[in-house]
Amino acid sequence: MSRSLKNIGVVSAATVVSRFLGLARDILVAAVFGATGLASAFVTAFTMPNLFRRLLGEGALTAALVPTLSGELAAGRRKQALEIVNQIASWLGVVTLAITAVAMVGLHALGDSEWLQNVSADVVQWERWRTAAELAVTLFPYLIFVCLAAAMSAALQTLERFAAPALSPIWLNLTMIGALAWAVWGLDLDLADAQMRWLCGGVLVGGFLQMAVPAGDLIRQGWRPHLDLRLSPAVKSILLLMGPTVLSSAVYLINLAVSRLIGLSISDSAAAILNLATRLVELPIGVFAIAVTTVVFPLISRHAAAGHWQDMAIAYRKGMRLILAINVPAAVGLMVLAGPIVRVLFERGEFSAANTAETVPVLGVLAVGLPVFGYVSLLLRAFYAQKDTRTPMWAAVLSFVINIGLCLALKDVLGTVGLALASTVAVITQAVFLQFALAAKREELSVSDQWLEGLKIVAAAVVMGGAVAGGHAATASWGGDWSMDLLRLVILIPAGGLIYIGGVYALKLEGREELARILRQRIRGEPPADPKE
Repeated sequence: MSRSLKNIGVVSAATVVSRFLGLARDILVAAVFGATGLASAFVTAFTMPNLFRRLLGEGALTAALVPTLSGELAAGRRKQALEIVNQIASWLGVVTLAITAVAMVGLHALGDSEWLQNVSADVVQWERWRTAAELAVTLFPYLIFVCLAAAMSAALQTLERFAAPALSPIWLNLTMIGALAWAVWGLDLDLADAQMRWLCGGVLVGGFLQMAVPAGDLIRQGWRPHLDLRLSPAVKSILLLMGPTVLSSAVYLINLAVSRLIGLSISDSAAAILNLATRLVELPIGVFAIAVTTVVFPLISRHAAAGHWQDMAIAYRKGMRLILAINVPAAVGLMVLAGPIVRVLFERGEFSAANTAETVPVLGVLAVGLPVFGYVSLLLRAFYAQKDTRTPMWAAVLSFVINIGLCLALKDVLGTVGLALASTVAVITQAVFLQFALAAKREELSVSDQWLEGLKIVAAAVVMGGAVAGGHAATASWGGDWSMDLLRLVILIPAGGLIYIGGVYALKLEGREELARILRQRIRGEPPADPKE
């Protein structure tokens, strides 16, 4: 477990950099474009290739590829495992190239057609949808790069090479920031459309780097890339495993696409506001929860492949506690400090105080689901490790029905907050469904004996939240300008963290030493005390 904790530290450190660069990217985009129709159109357009990435790349492919490669490596067949990577990458390249070509032609035709204008409620809404379609035509080639990157990253994770996959998103964020900054300050472009073209160019360059960096590391591990379109038994097995996951990812794709389109129909700002609030919620998820699941997935896959269910259950429970121990207090902190956080990060340039007021309640509602988002990521991998992709498919269908139903029911009543509430309720329902199904499948993976540890986490987080809320109220006389908000956050966030850690130790949370060890490694760069533990 100590080695796994070290890997978690590596992934977490790289992911921290990536998430903060992603936040910096969104801060810059918000400052340049604000919460305008153009910003919402970009968010919606960028969602399209990203969702296909989840459809063909990270979710379905990783779920099928990692257990298969783990089996090959466990049998001492490293060369055969790398050949499988070649075959999968070859087929993935062909499929994504075809999808990209069809999507670009279709979206271009859609943007020029009268159909959008006929189904739109007004001219402004039609213009938002048309702009989104045009931007999606430019951004869709990103799909090819990022799907190939997902295959290579999955292979590296199986080989216990976690740094390059974790660093991969950094290149996207750097190129987007660099391209937009150069357009605004280097070229001194004033037109928003011209600035947006540079931002889209940054996406494409970043996507190429996302693919090239893990490819280079995989080559150093002995991989020799070449076109191989054979349908070997291993590839057929992966495709069969991917089937239900592709269907569940397709449901998720439709889910998010419809949500974004509903956002475009509400107002100019809705999709952009929802994206910024989601970014803030994803920051703690990406910093820790994804790092935990990335490292735990190969571990529980090996235990599952060997039939060591008790060892798998131990790793699963430790991963669950670590995810909740970080994300529950993060959720409470986001809810209590939503106002100053949004003002400090985004309220500048084209992003106004009115936009902040619209973002705060959306962030608060999404924060409620923050711990559950991370937990669902681990739950899905527990199923994938057992090569069960059907149960996650039904969970995705359930989540889709709830989310879309609530979006349509609440959009006219609560606006953007309604979309956030629909997403939160849907993911909570999905988590409950998955955990009950997991326990029914393997009794060892039940978490019914972990309720006391969960209560300890919640109790410590509530005490922390009360203290932070009290501090926030006590500093109200300082005013609400940027410098005072920043000072408030600099004081209250570390203080809240210390109060929470004190509560965790006072309540004797199981695994608190492991949590403290990871935090020490993250803050001081310390190695594990005993690598042989």
